[in-house]
Amino acid sequence: MKSSEALKLVGGLSKPSKMPGWAYGIPAAECKTGKKLQNVEGSTCYGCYALKGCYVFKVVQEAQYRRLGSIKHPYWVRAMVHLLKSKKSKYFRWHDSGDVQDLKHLAKIFKVASLTPDVKHWMPTREAWVKPYLKYAPSNLVIRFSMPMVDQEAAASWPNTSTVVTSGRTCPAPDQDNACKDCRACWDPNVKNVAYGQH
Repeated sequence: MKSSEALKLVGGLSKPSKMPGWAYGIPAAECKTGKKLQNVEGSTCYGCYALKGCYVFKVVQEAQYRRLGSIKHPYWVRAMVHLLKSKKSKYFRWHDSGDVQDLKHLAKIFKVASLTPDVKHWMPTREAWVKPYLKYAPSNLVIRFSMPMVDQEAAASWPNTSTVVTSGRTCPAPDQDNACKDCRACWDPNVKNVAYGQH
C-alpha cells in the first residue's frame, strides 16, 4: 500500500501543534457519552473545544466525517499501520476530537497499536464500557478514562485517568507556550492521573 492510498483511505491524520507526534480526530458531535455531556453545565464536555474554533470549519468537518466513515473499511488497520510507520513518530494520540465509537472500533485500535510496537499510543475516553477490555490492550497503548465532571475525583478503579480541575493541575502545557514540549505524562502508564486546568 502506498502512503497516498493509505491517507486517502483513512481520511488523513491531524498534527496538533502542541503535541510531539501525530493524532487522529473524528467528529466530536458523534461522541456517544460526550454528546450527552455537551449540554451539562459543569461537565468536561460543556463548551467542548472540538465543537468551536477551527474545528467547525467546513474542510475540517468534512475530513473528520471521512475518517469516521473509513473506520469500517476492511483495510483501515493496514492503512493506519502503514501511515504510523511511515511517519516514524514515537508518539500518537487517538481522538484529539471525538471518541471511540464501539467495540469493533476499539478492537481495531488495539490491532493498530499492537502492529506498531515502537509507537507509544494514548487514547483518552469517556466511554466507561471500555473498562472490561483494558486487559486486552497492547502494552504500548495507554487508555485514560476522562472524568466527566470538572473537579471530579479520579476513578480509582481505572489504572489511568485524566481530570479537569479549577486548581491543582499537573499538565505543564499552560506554562510552556501551551505545548507538551518534554512532557510525556499522558503516554506514560506509570502516571496514574493527569490533571488538566479548566479552560
